Amino acid sequence: MAFDNILVVCVGNICRSPMAAAMLAKRYPEKHIDSAGVSALVDHPADAKAIEIMADDDLDLSSHVAKQISEPLVKKADLILTMSVGQTKWIEERWPHCRGKTFRIGHWIDKDIIDPYGSSTSVFEVAKSNIIDSLEQWHKKII
Repeated sequence: MAFDNILVVCVGNICRSPMAAAMLAKRYPEKHIDSAGVSALVDHPADAKAIEIMADDDLDLSSHVAKQISEPLVKKADLILTMSVGQTKWIEERWPHCRGKTFRIGHWIDKDIIDPYGSSTSVFEVAKSNIIDSLEQWHKKII
């Protein structure tokens, strides 16, 4: 199955999911990558620390605007990547048709991505590193 529409989900949609979505969009420019939050800080920009650490990799989050996960977003997605087991369960309980296409981003390395919101830049760096490690495991499944 081709994963041409990928939705990345976290809580607020201002830290982890925009970071992961930017990484995916750079690596797979031919795919449609989007992000959302289960409790999104709707209309907020990406967190300043997320913008800062992603700029180190020439990834620009400055135009990101947070949005709430919704039925149209999950219906469109071929693959939904979450940051935790809890988020995966939340989506599957709300939209049972998402079972089988919703996975924790760290599924293959059995890892949740910690929420760096409100933490130091070093915690954002750890989250970024864990997202990179997690996405690497998805590469052969996404291409």
